[in-house]
Amino acid sequence: MSPQPASAPDTPVGTAPIETGALEDWMDGQDLPGGAITGLRPIGGGTQNIMVRFERGGVSYVLRRGPRHLRPNTTTVITREMTLLSALSGTTVPHPRFVAGTDDESVLGAVFYLMEPVDGFNAAEQLDAPTAATAEGRTRMGYGLVDALAELGAVDHTRIGLGDFGRPEGFLQRQVPRWLAEFDRYRGTAGYPGPEFGELDRVADWLERYRPTDSRPGILHGDYHIANVMYRYDSPVVAAIVDWEMATIGDPLLDLGVLSAIWLTEPGGAELYESALGATGDLPRRAAMIDRYAAASERDLSALDWYTVLACFKLGIILEGTYARSCAGKAPRAVGERLRRYANGLFDRADRVIAGE
Repeated sequence: MSPQPASAPDTPVGTAPIETGALEDWMDGQDLPGGAITGLRPIGGGTQNIMVRFERGGVSYVLRRGPRHLRPNTTTVITREMTLLSALSGTTVPHPRFVAGTDDESVLGAVFYLMEPVDGFNAAEQLDAPTAATAEGRTRMGYGLVDALAELGAVDHTRIGLGDFGRPEGFLQRQVPRWLAEFDRYRGTAGYPGPEFGELDRVADWLERYRPTDSRPGILHGDYHIANVMYRYDSPVVAAIVDWEMATIGDPLLDLGVLSAIWLTEPGGAELYESALGATGDLPRRAAMIDRYAAASERDLSALDWYTVLACFKLGIILEGTYARSCAGKAPRAVGERLRRYANGLFDRADRVIAGE
């Protein structure tokens, strides 16, 4: 066993020392392949949590834990991710395969889990894979994103042990009050000049007035878009949906609403969120994306405009919050400015959907 802690190099969000000896001892207790841990290195992609990859006994692993400075909800978030990924193991939903984990913080100083590395690439950042080499391949990647979401939305969460993973009762009724309260929390942030996107209450009133009366619960990823999936190198399908920290049991159509909110709406246009794949202009149009989901799902999409506006409302408030924090020096100003631009675009899209455009 290694008697000394081994620290991975710094990641953009900071890192924490991984005591390899303690990790090896714990892995031995899980009956995982033995030997010395080698090749410890950070991997990332924008998450605030720490992920490192390493090899042991001829097997590769990815370890995921909270940041060096743990947030109040870190233990809950990582534990919920373990529960969800373990439950998904018997489904066709593409996801990182859960190996083992523990909520015993004495092992490494934080709750953590191990998963199998995903053999794939992030199309928000790069397009150097064979499957992304042609316009046709990139269009099919867009459909692959929708297909994976439809797979997730089809899962019966109660049959895979996630019956108590969230509070689906009243989920839609809680959304507008929740996000208005979130906005109120940073409205008075030092240096924040207020929003540029107009009357928040008008959008909120529309959402309350036209809220669907029926909602079929299921697994909601909570942040589903191109940056949060990995594609196979040799096929335009999703290898794994990643970054499950906002997942819960709610209405899966809100995930589709997010795609609808940020998706390009016209030939030659661009998605609202910037990505390498979206910048090519080769993604299928929004209407084709929705038709693809409808063909693969038994869910009623008649109220999709409502879910689209809710997604604009929720995401716009979240992104505007980062801008407010940047005004107070609590987030990089350049990031805040970019996310404010996204927020303004989302509320503009909400206005156009409400107007029937």
